[in-house]
Amino acid sequence: MRGAVLHAPGDVRFEERDDPRISAPTDAIIRVSASCVCGSDLWDYRGINDGDDVDGPRPMGHEYCGIVEEVGDEVTTIKPGQFVIGSFFASDNTCPNCQAGFHTACQNVEYVGAGGAQAEALRVPLADGTLVATPEVPDDAMLPDLLAASDVLGTGWFAAVAAGVGPGSTVAVVGDGAVGLLGVLSARQLGAERIIAMSRHESRQRLAREFGATDIVTERGDDGVAQVKDLTGGVGVDAALECVGTNEAMTQALRCVRPGGGVGFVGVPHGVSLDGVRLFYSMVRVHGGPAPVRHYLPALIDLIWQRRVNPGKVFDLELPLAQVAEGYRAMDERRAIKAFLRP
Repeated sequence: MRGAVLHAPGDVRFEERDDPRISAPTDAIIRVSASCVCGSDLWDYRGINDGDDVDGPRPMGHEYCGIVEEVGDEVTTIKPGQFVIGSFFASDNTCPNCQAGFHTACQNVEYVGAGGAQAEALRVPLADGTLVATPEVPDDAMLPDLLAASDVLGTGWFAAVAAGVGPGSTVAVVGDGAVGLLGVLSARQLGAERIIAMSRHESRQRLAREFGATDIVTERGDDGVAQVKDLTGGVGVDAALECVGTNEAMTQALRCVRPGGGVGFVGVPHGVSLDGVRLFYSMVRVHGGPAPVRHYLPALIDLIWQRRVNPGKVFDLELPLAQVAEGYRAMDERRAIKAFLRP
């Protein structure tokens, strides 16, 4: 088969790779119907992923959906011919951490992206616990929405849950990439009354408003915090979603929240440092981490299947998989929010 391989920062190639094979009786092989480039892929692409230097060819991609082709002897709930969606972390869905809703901390966790989902086929470990089948094979038009559930929708949803978003909440979303935009959508679905999207880009502002943002703040730093406080009568928001992963974004989120409010952080941290004393006296709750997407997948698939949400709108560039390198360039240069790839 063919797939995307990162050879060095800025050097993504579409090349021949070994076909995936069943290596454990709990595996499944899927024929990938759609994949995409994630914002977190750009850390490696730019060569700035802390402690994770690219030291050789690396298969890329961790967001996927497709048709099951083959399953291992111990797989019982997933069957060939089903259309499935899975998370970037494989989980057994039975250990205490999974049962508590934290599948990314599964006691038997495996990283699905190690196999590289930006490819024509993919091996998914722990198939019964990782993959969720749709009611039937979807039509082509639904693929972007369903693919979004594999990561960015579930990640935005977890950010909102972790921040404590609920009916009547006032929320600030820091970051206007795919996760931040779907954090806006998630906050609206969870009942937020006012959603402040922090964005400097007109096209992303329009999509944020379409997803439910009521206000836009373009300022950053002290000016951004002052604007959020002004919009909330000097109090601050009940919840902030940090969807970037930089120290600036985390600081912005923390400073926008009222005492007793919460920050949900899902941006992979790069250079983030928290001041313990300041955090102590802020009385702000902080919760986050790698999103347990598998926990939310059944409910999110149902929302999409009923046409109640359209998260696939974050894909503003569609390319054949063979042009995956252009997808990386477009996102790196901020010419695209998120690149959708078809084999």
